[in-house]
Amino acid sequence: MATTRHVRFWDRIADRYAARPIKDPTAYEAMLADAAGRLSPTDRVLEIGCGTGSTAIRLAPHAAEWTATDFSPEMLRIARAKPAPANLRFVLADAGSAFDGGPFDAICAFQVLHLVGDLPGTLARIHANLKPGGLLISKTWCFADMGLKLRSLFLALRLIGLFPAARALTKIALRQAIRDAGFEIVDERVFGTNPNGPYIVARRPARA
Repeated sequence: MATTRHVRFWDRIADRYAARPIKDPTAYEAMLADAAGRLSPTDRVLEIGCGTGSTAIRLAPHAAEWTATDFSPEMLRIARAKPAPANLRFVLADAGSAFDGGPFDAICAFQVLHLVGDLPGTLARIHANLKPGGLLISKTWCFADMGLKLRSLFLALRLIGLFPAARALTKIALRQAIRDAGFEIVDERVFGTNPNGPYIVARRPARA
């Protein structure tokens, strides 16, 4: 569940976050293309941690319904001000309460799993709210795999309120947590040059 402190942090940085350019547009476009190719025009999709909505706006046309959730009112204020497809709706909800209307054909979690306080619980809720055969499409920062200098920088930024509380995941631990939740990992890729932000697609088995 999102704490008041977490909500205040993301509300405070929302405008600056929205104005920040994408660091690697080519990698971002490649990730969008892969995610879009995994969706069907009949799919009902949930996105948790949608931020200012840019990814939801790009991917929603590839599904029948797209529900994009975030716990930050300021992030959603920015998202709702953007031109968006008619099948996209933005909903104020955190990762613990975002699943109304399930089960879904796909659930997207872009740059959010390292931010949740209860990773096993969040993955279990995602699994429970996917249809059998449904997909988890995710991209996650694995800070524990980064160099000491970079990890120290993030810690210093966090101490002065410029970086969010984040779980120090390794790629190995992330994969294991996804499998422990009952998923089958069907693809893992790195888009761009940073190997520590894996894009993982996992399926809820059809037999589950």
